[in-house]
Amino acid sequence: MAKKKKGRITIDKELCKACYLCIEACPNDLIEVSDKLNQKGYYPTLFTETDSRGNDRKCTACTLCAIVCPDVAIEVYRD
Repeated sequence: MAKKKKGRITIDKELCKACYLCIEACPNDLIEVSDKLNQKGYYPTLFTETDSRGNDRKCTACTLCAIVCPDVAIEVYRD
């Protein structure tokens, strides 16, 4: 049985300009909009370990979020 990839991401909230492309790109629905403004006045994105429906899902480190981010605000880590 193949081991499922595990990963995590970090989002620099001060670099994020709230385009939300990463939210659309994440196949596991692990990125959402923060309820706090950054210093530029944007609502940045936020990485969560659960999807929007409350299911516990893990990041697979697919890097799709980082690829679509025009602000280079996302770093992906593989565990």
